[in-house]
This record gives sequence, C-alpha cells and structure tokens, in this order.
Amino acid sequence: MPASARAMVHAFLEREFIRQVEFLAELVRVPSDNPPGDCSPAAERAHELLEGLLDLEVEMDVVPEAVAKANGMISATNLIVRRRFGRGGATIALNAHGDVVPPGQGWTRDPYGAEIIDDPDHGLVMFGRGVAVSKSDFATYTWALLALIELEKHGVPLNGVVELHFTYDEEVGGNLGPKRLLQQHLSTPSLAICAGFSYAVTSAHNGCLHLEIVVNGKSGHAAIPATGVDALEAATDILNVLYSQRAELSQKQSKVRGIETPTLTIGLIQGGINTNVVPDRVTLRLDRRTIPEESAEEAESQLRALIESAVAQRPGITVEIKRVMLAEPLLELPDAARMIIALRTHAEEEFGVAIPVQGVPLYTDARHYSSAGIPTVLYGAGPKTLQDANGHGADECLRLDDLRKATAVIALTLADLMKGH
Repeated sequence: MPASARAMVHAFLEREFIRQVEFLAELVRVPSDNPPGDCSPAAERAHELLEGLLDLEVEMDVVPEAVAKANGMISATNLIVRRRFGRGGATIALNAHGDVVPPGQGWTRDPYGAEIIDDPDHGLVMFGRGVAVSKSDFATYTWALLALIELEKHGVPLNGVVELHFTYDEEVGGNLGPKRLLQQHLSTPSLAICAGFSYAVTSAHNGCLHLEIVVNGKSGHAAIPATGVDALEAATDILNVLYSQRAELSQKQSKVRGIETPTLTIGLIQGGINTNVVPDRVTLRLDRRTIPEESAEEAESQLRALIESAVAQRPGITVEIKRVMLAEPLLELPDAARMIIALRTHAEEEFGVAIPVQGVPLYTDARHYSSAGIPTVLYGAGPKTLQDANGHGADECLRLDDLRKATAVIALTLADLMKGH
C-alpha cells in the first residue's frame, strides 16, 4: 500500500472517529438479546443508521416468522450492503453479528448505556453488551468501507466488490444469517472476513455438537422402588461412560496453534417428578467440541454408540438421542493465505506488536462461509482475549483505540486485495 494511501486512510478515520463511536453507541443502546431473540428492531435501527451514512441502499432480508421461530428466535432481519469499485476483482464479504447474550448479573454500568470512560491505562473505553462481541465490527467494517470510498475519490485504483453482511442469529447458530444468505444466493462472495479481535488473525476454530439424551423409565412409589424403572439410575451409567471419554479425548492434540484438544461437557440435567417418586424420565444436554482435524459426524456416531451401549443391559429403559446442533469447524482454505498475510502485515504496523495466526476453541458464524468453500478468516476490533473484553460477562467493554486501529487494518487489507491497475 503506497504511503500516501495509508496516510489518507489514517486522516479519514481520524476525522470520522467521533461519528464512528457514536454509531457504535447507537447500536449498543438497542437491546438485541438472544434469547429471547427479538432482533428485528435492532436491525431496523442499524438499517436506518447505515442508509444515512453510506448513501447506499441497504438490502433487508426479513426472515419469515415461522422460520425464525423454528430456529428458536422471535424475529431476525439480515442487512446486506454492496459497493462495487472499478471492474472485475473479488467479492469480499465482511460479516458481524448484532445479536448478543443477555446481560446477566454483576454489571456496574448500564448494559445498554454505551458509557465511555477515560481509563488511565487504556484510554477511552466503551461499556455495553455487544460492544466487543460483535457490534464493534458493524462499526469497523462500515468505516473501512467508507475509507475505501474516500480512497476512490482521491484516485486510488480499486477493483472488486465489498459486501457488509450484518446478521442477528449467531448466538443460536447462524442458520438464519450467513447460512441463509449463502443458501438463498443472496450473496456469492469469493472471500470472507468475519468478526474477530485485533491482536491475532484467526484462521481456524473448533466445531461443536450438541446432543439431547432422553432416558425413559417408569415411575413408581419411592416406598416400593421395584415398582418403577429408575431413569436417573440409568442416566448415571450414561454419565459415567461419557465422563470416562474425557481422558481419551485429552490424548487427541490439534496441530492448530491456539486449539488444544476436543472437550466434552454435560451442561444440563433435568428429570424426576418428586422426591418420593422413582424418576421416570431424565434429560441430559451434551456439548462436544471437535477440533479441526476431527469429523463431527464420526464424533456423533461414536457418542450415540457409547450412550446406547451404556444402558443396553437395563430392562425397561429406553433412550432417545436427538441432535440439537452441529457446528462444523472453521478450516483454513488455501486462498485464505493472501487475506492472512495482508491482515497480519497491516495489524503489526498499526498495533506495533507481533500478530499471531491461530485458531480458537470457540465456534462462530465464519464456519458457514468456509463450509461453502469460501476462504474465511476472523479479524476485527477487540482485545487479545475474550476475557479481556468481558465478552459474554458483566461490564463488557472495548478500547476505542483498538476500534480505530482495527478499522485501518481492515481498510488497508481490502485495498491490498482490490488493487487496481
């Protein structure tokens, strides 16, 4: 990137910084908790703000109510912005999600207040639910696009299409957002950058399998236990065999930096009728994280066989196993290398620190692009770790200097990927 273009990007973002921060604050102030997942009002506010900024049409994809409800939400609307530069070139999608986890307990500031403080160690910091995960990248990607438009005005040749994909269902799996946009052919990008943090380029992440296991027995009076078939006792056999798998899973090591081993967690147990009744039904919910080298389908098949064998010798016990969710891992596709190189180069220049390329043990919407064969990486505004931002916790926050620098990184990366002649 010529020094003059870099200087133009920096000067533009400096001039626009207050407007960018105000835009982010407006997004934070509109609740978009998921659950319950009534996210269309937040999308409508974002649509209004974007059309006022970009002087471009912002396409609204309103998810049908029945489809939203089938995916555990009340309402969802996707926003798509398209801007062509020059002729030819790649179509690059920038995706961030505007739905957030509910605030929960422990906040010392208004979760929807977008309060800004001047911290002696970190400078200006904004607080609010979603300010880091990932409403911040609505602002990052929007102002990166505005910076490209500024470069074009000054004669910098650019070729390609930039699309902003702002979606609202990441917390329930992304099927109504990125997956829908791709399956409905509302977008056909050739590259994708998804919401992330500033101090690393994420090139891979874990997958996740959620299973619901229902153990059925027969109720009976606790005074005469033999009149019933104890579903909870049978469930303990299942729990024991599942927990015994942890040792075996710990021996599988991923080769991806930042990702260690597969994990297995029983996150929810429900069952029983009353203290003096033999339990006739117990429900378990299981979370199995798969590393990029694993097949999620094989992991599910193995779990089903283990669960069924655990109670095979118990008369009167039946088991129902239902897949609740299957999120594929994000894999680094070959053409992702040019995005990684550009992002890493510009991030190291902007932040003045080494920027690793790594995986994360989470799962994100990025997998939908990768699963469709689109080279995809994660990069955006935020700290080194989710914990530093209190992501999904009380007093979620974002250093606004990270927002400004990450926006420059994205803008300069896009300019590199769209170099004209």
